[in-house]
Amino acid sequence: MSRIGRMPVQIPAGVTVTIAEGNVVTVKGPLGTLTNTFNPRMIITQEGNVLTVARPTDEKEDRSLHGLTRALINNMVEGVSKGYQKQLDIIGVGYRVVQQGNKITCNLGHSHPIVFEENADIKFEVPNPNTIIVKGIDKQIVGQMAAVIRGKRPPEPYHGKGVRYNGEYVRRKAGKTGK
Repeated sequence: MSRIGRMPVQIPAGVTVTIAEGNVVTVKGPLGTLTNTFNPRMIITQEGNVLTVARPTDEKEDRSLHGLTRALINNMVEGVSKGYQKQLDIIGVGYRVVQQGNKITCNLGHSHPIVFEENADIKFEVPNPNTIIVKGIDKQIVGQMAAVIRGKRPPEPYHGKGVRYNGEYVRRKAGKTGK
């Protein structure tokens, strides 16, 4: 049995889960609503404030979908109740970010500023010119947006300059040696 798939999903107060035909799961909470369609072979049941996922057989595909389905449902429940956030640190002389309304403008050493705009799924916070906090209720979208921002200037190994996740370790390399 899948260790992750066997674990029940606890539904906190203020969160409602509805399971429609075809394994369409809708989770509503104080921060918003998420809907996802899961493989129809998975058996998703709700008893009170506990949600469980079971698999019909021990075939390889069913075993792999079992833990995945449970993890995705748990992420949905956690997202609408607590939300997700990723913090990015900007390191480098002249590298900075400025928030103007619902847009952030990043100066990352390119010939032009890079602008990102908030949407219904993503919100930005800029507590200081070297930090961006990406917030949202969908874990996948928050992680994807943080990866896109980081991809505009990934940290380089010689000086350590660039955009990195908070707490990310960048392995440094020695530069050229002169004679």
